[in-house]
Amino acid sequence: MTNSIRMSRRGLMIAGAAALATPWLGRGAMAATTLRYGHMHTPNSIAGAQAEWFAEAVAEKSDGGIRIQIFPNSQLGKLQELAEAVSTGAIAFSHNTAGAIGSLYEPFAAFDTPYLYRDVAHLLAVTDADGPVMQPLNEGLIAASGTRVIYGFYFGTRQLTVNRPVLKPADLAGQRIRAIPFPIYMATVEGLGAVPVPVDWSEVPTALATGVVQGQENPLNVILTANLADVQSHLILTGHTSAAQMVMMNDDVWQRLPDAQKEAITQAAAETRARASTEMQESEASDLEALRGRGMTVIDESGDLDLNAFRESVQARIATEFDSRYGEFYAQVAAIS
Repeated sequence: MTNSIRMSRRGLMIAGAAALATPWLGRGAMAATTLRYGHMHTPNSIAGAQAEWFAEAVAEKSDGGIRIQIFPNSQLGKLQELAEAVSTGAIAFSHNTAGAIGSLYEPFAAFDTPYLYRDVAHLLAVTDADGPVMQPLNEGLIAASGTRVIYGFYFGTRQLTVNRPVLKPADLAGQRIRAIPFPIYMATVEGLGAVPVPVDWSEVPTALATGVVQGQENPLNVILTANLADVQSHLILTGHTSAAQMVMMNDDVWQRLPDAQKEAITQAAAETRARASTEMQESEASDLEALRGRGMTVIDESGDLDLNAFRESVQARIATEFDSRYGEFYAQVAAIS
């Protein structure tokens, strides 16, 4: 990014943040501040519900001093647009993939590396906003984009859906699979053996129904709540990417808040992170059974799925493009207990 572009973005951030903070600045510190939170998910998904939980917790802990308005279902923009909107200050909050945040600060995309985390506890330790891995990257994100991650919650483990039996990467040869339109996701789908097609989440159901793509990959809760069983017949438990959704906040808005309101947001973030992560973990088994009940054929290792072949293929593809960039990060992640 050139200095002129960086300066232009910074100017937009300041202008946008000032507009967002106007109710508070105009009425004094005791008046309610209204901030907008945009995201891509349905309100009935856990990812969508946690935004509401966060808003409720912030209102409670700030004694009504901060009101957060939630705009789900990509009402305020698509993946890239939401990340940019937080950066410019058009909205105060959004949750997004680490890969999308990587469009603002490239090293952040490493958090969404497939087959990276040992388990959910390891993922949550790595993505702790105050932890040794996240903290320096967050400082880089603030400097590069004027946004900060205030918490990351377990979003689930991404699985593959298609309209045919798949047991090994070769079975996906020539199959067009929707990929989140950022490099690490495109490479992951290639590693699975398929042809990655970048499609924004808001367009996925239509792309599947019309045959633009023949499959997609997402956590079970998203597959269920988005009714993808209506357009996909097979669920392949590749378990390729365990991920956190990162809740972003515009840093100028954060800096303008009084200390008591910052503390309210910090407390609400910790509470919501724990609640959403627990809910997502507890839902995975029931979501799987619900998808079976919706008629999906589930293929796992007990059904001859060659999970090692998928793991080796994906890791080999990732290594060719990302090990040179993220090798130090991967070593830090491995060292987290």
